[in-house]
Amino acid sequence: MSRVLPTAIVFALLAATAAAFVVTEGAKLEKSPIAGTQVPYKVFSPSGKGPTSAYVRFRLRKAEQIEAWIQDSQGHRVRTLQPRKSFRAGAQLQLVWDGFSDDGLVEPDGTYTPVVKLLRSHRTIVLPNPIQIDTKPPVISVRHPLYPLLSPDGDGRRDSFAIPYRINERAQAILSVRGRQVVLTHSRQPSGELRWNGKLGTPPKPVLPGRYLLTVSARDVAGNQAKPFPFAIAQVRYLSLARKRIVVRPGGRFALRVSTDYPTVEWTLHGRSGVQRTGTLRFRAPKRAGVYRLYIVAGRHSAKCTVVVA
Repeated sequence: MSRVLPTAIVFALLAATAAAFVVTEGAKLEKSPIAGTQVPYKVFSPSGKGPTSAYVRFRLRKAEQIEAWIQDSQGHRVRTLQPRKSFRAGAQLQLVWDGFSDDGLVEPDGTYTPVVKLLRSHRTIVLPNPIQIDTKPPVISVRHPLYPLLSPDGDGRRDSFAIPYRINERAQAILSVRGRQVVLTHSRQPSGELRWNGKLGTPPKPVLPGRYLLTVSARDVAGNQAKPFPFAIAQVRYLSLARKRIVVRPGGRFALRVSTDYPTVEWTLHGRSGVQRTGTLRFRAPKRAGVYRLYIVAGRHSAKCTVVVA
């Protein structure tokens, strides 16, 4: 008799364990009452240039009365997204949070979580889709000041200007010329290179000779954009002469400094012509007094200088 009792107890324990296992496995196989959860914008800024709200989308598997809200990292309820309301089975819900609390104040930067309460099922589900508020703009750094020289005429010499950059977070780098955005990087890598090809407009065309102020900025995933700051003054020139007017005695010699990225230039003066290396060009003035035109040609570009022989 003493042996039968322990045996019965053992069988009872085994049966209870098996029953508990069946219940547990059944609970594991039970589908969640919420399906197809999506949060398209996991990071946003209420005041940024990107998404200014977060969207929480899901579907109810069965008819339910729900209530939904956003809670902070401490578990405190900060904003009601859906007051208590009944929905049919299969209902598609979209909840929107603009980053404000129920008191009308913008919540501080941090991580927040959507919560759905199923009142009929007596269940509260914290969705595994955290949402982050980020209102701080990125910080981009480049070497400055710079004074690059460009000649965007397509000859492969000084056609563009490049500058490496670094950003303190994942963000897109922005390059602007005279306040007009010319480059927005596709990559959000924290380092890279910005390049300006000396063109503006739609379609882009080479700019006129002159000085152009270049500024740099950055925009992060949340849409926060750093304030642009100037870092370079680019000088665009194709062919420039040091002087536009020269006075020289009849038959006298004179020099003219020519700036271009072409190795040689062609010149014409009072029926004479020639080719010289770029730099300081040297000429002999006509022997007769008068006003003459000295033409300089480099590739597809030309310039002229007035030569007064007196």
